[in-house]
Amino acid sequence: MSLQLFAQQREFLLRLFRRDQPESSPVVLTRRRIYIIPTGNGIIFSILLLAMLIGAINYQNSLAFIFTFLLTGVALITMVYTFQNIYGLIFRTGHIKPVFCGDAAQFPISISNPNSSHLRFSVKLHFSGLTPYSIDLAAGDCHWLTLPYPTEKRGWLRPGRITLYTRFPLGLFHAWAYLNFDMKALVYPSPSSDRTLPTELLVEDGSSGDSGKGYDDFSSLRPYHSGDSLRHVHWKALAREQGLVTKQFGGGVSEQLWFNWDSLGNIPIEEKLSRLTRWVIEADSRGLAYGLLLPSTEITPERGEIHFRRSLEILALYGLGEEER
Repeated sequence: MSLQLFAQQREFLLRLFRRDQPESSPVVLTRRRIYIIPTGNGIIFSILLLAMLIGAINYQNSLAFIFTFLLTGVALITMVYTFQNIYGLIFRTGHIKPVFCGDAAQFPISISNPNSSHLRFSVKLHFSGLTPYSIDLAAGDCHWLTLPYPTEKRGWLRPGRITLYTRFPLGLFHAWAYLNFDMKALVYPSPSSDRTLPTELLVEDGSSGDSGKGYDDFSSLRPYHSGDSLRHVHWKALAREQGLVTKQFGGGVSEQLWFNWDSLGNIPIEEKLSRLTRWVIEADSRGLAYGLLLPSTEITPERGEIHFRRSLEILALYGLGEEER
């Protein structure tokens, strides 16, 4: 029996001090995940109770005994309510969108209160070192919130574990738990402020007139293909329930851009990535086909959202080690 008790205590201490492994959602706060200790006010309150007990014993005062035991009961009930305020909550993660370096990455978290009779008050969540977000939950309620995290460099951002805590109702006890979701956000390089596209990198693909894919005059409609620019979708036809079609244009020369790493000369790597990122954004906004020529990667010229995201992802992860990728 003593060996089993020792093993349980050892497991508890290891779980308390070790770095937990990332876990997938949903996560339910069970008793084993929640820790609780007195706050500073709780310690002061306990000292006052002890002083009152000593005084009641010294003076043999029945009213002092009653008052001391009453306040002790209130403290014990408060501890139970503090623990129950976060016990049983269910947490899930949502889709994390990429951001540009310098913007705050947004991590969506869902909090569910499965209890149909208990309300939860002043539940706080935060990443380490950041301002906590406070929320109240009605019985059976589910709420989505977004925790921001500042970005300082490109690549994959892993914010670490989330600390959840509460001091409801009287602030005498601090109950907390950790949520170590396997979350990460892709951070693109910060785009350069210069919006000018390099005209010397413009290449004509040889198609012109109505048979080409220029952008001067409307030519015809065709069924939508994956990767087509959303700017060329015929939204009025879709509203008339005529299906998803793409507008084609003729009368011009189709233009392609090759963004070459070597054309940027001997400037710092991060500045090169910043300029390439800006070129990709501008080319996509103008509906141009563009490709990337990097020292170890080549992306052929294309258009569309998929090509846009893939190009930015390659720029975000360029030159990073396997662990950072």
